[in-house]
Amino acid sequence: MTAQSDWTALLLRWFDANRRDLPWREARPRNPYHVWVSEIMLQQTRTETVKDYFRRWMDQFPTLEALARAPEEQVLRAWQGLGYYSRARNLHKAARQVMVDYGGEMPRDARTLESLPGIGAYTAGAIASMAFGQKVPAVDGNLLRVLARLYGVDQDIASTAGKKTLTGLAEAAIPADRPGDFNEALMDLGANVCIPKVPRCAQCPLRDTCQAFQENRTDQLPVKRPKAPQKEFAAACGLVVREGKFLLHKRPGKGMLASMWEFPMVLGKAETEARQGLETLLQTRAGECLWEHKHVFTHQIWYMKAYILEGGTVPEGEYGFFSPEEWEQIPLAGPHAKLAAFLKKGVDSKERV
Repeated sequence: MTAQSDWTALLLRWFDANRRDLPWREARPRNPYHVWVSEIMLQQTRTETVKDYFRRWMDQFPTLEALARAPEEQVLRAWQGLGYYSRARNLHKAARQVMVDYGGEMPRDARTLESLPGIGAYTAGAIASMAFGQKVPAVDGNLLRVLARLYGVDQDIASTAGKKTLTGLAEAAIPADRPGDFNEALMDLGANVCIPKVPRCAQCPLRDTCQAFQENRTDQLPVKRPKAPQKEFAAACGLVVREGKFLLHKRPGKGMLASMWEFPMVLGKAETEARQGLETLLQTRAGECLWEHKHVFTHQIWYMKAYILEGGTVPEGEYGFFSPEEWEQIPLAGPHAKLAAFLKKGVDSKERV
């Protein structure tokens, strides 16, 4: 095992010279609300994508109180395109809970932070260490990967046992005087140097103390079980237009893409099944296919086709007709926002003609 004193100082010196310039790091001392929002956005989303979303979010909701007071539809609209919309709903719920239970002040300790909606052990550790200087690791994929290579850990990093081992190593290594910088340094090293497939060991400040590098095992570590294959679905979307407005449906308040608006859609195992389901739903025949798109989620893949439908009936439930201008005011489910953008281009080009 590598002695922690051998590498934490090296890591922090590297971080001081190479830290990423990110908008949520600009405030000094760190703003707990900024840390929280950025960490939630960064879950399952690339850093470059999050930068612009973070800036726009802070323009709309500059404080925790502003977020708590905002209506849910405005919050979901601001989140549109980031996916995993439960993150936005939980941010909103947690902001309201902080206003009620803690007088608008973020809790300072990780255990209390974990009691808030949408905040797990990693996010709690990030907020507690970066914003409040608490000596607690933020155990994300980057930390697990870096430490598995550094210490030559052969356990599956996705397993309970593997996470426990690596979390213990992080707890032993984290310095009391710079816990937030330590966590961010591991994040930056994992994002830019100790990357998953072909690590850039020549650029790594820890290579001389890294067990995987010394043993030429960087391609074998970390150990991680393969993900289950994604389920694939055909998705038939209906384009029903009345007086320049398109029929949209609000998804249920629970489950995938909860409370987001979409064009009427039916999933099926095959294209024919999905299209026939759509025709049954709207009581009319599907016409020309105007748009095709493959949308990849973590656990599912949708092969989407959008069909023109004439006449038909509006099903029971939360349906309504919206103009392209009104689409800008409601939260559209990510794949349907792509369809809306395609349709809006067509509308705009016709208006220019």
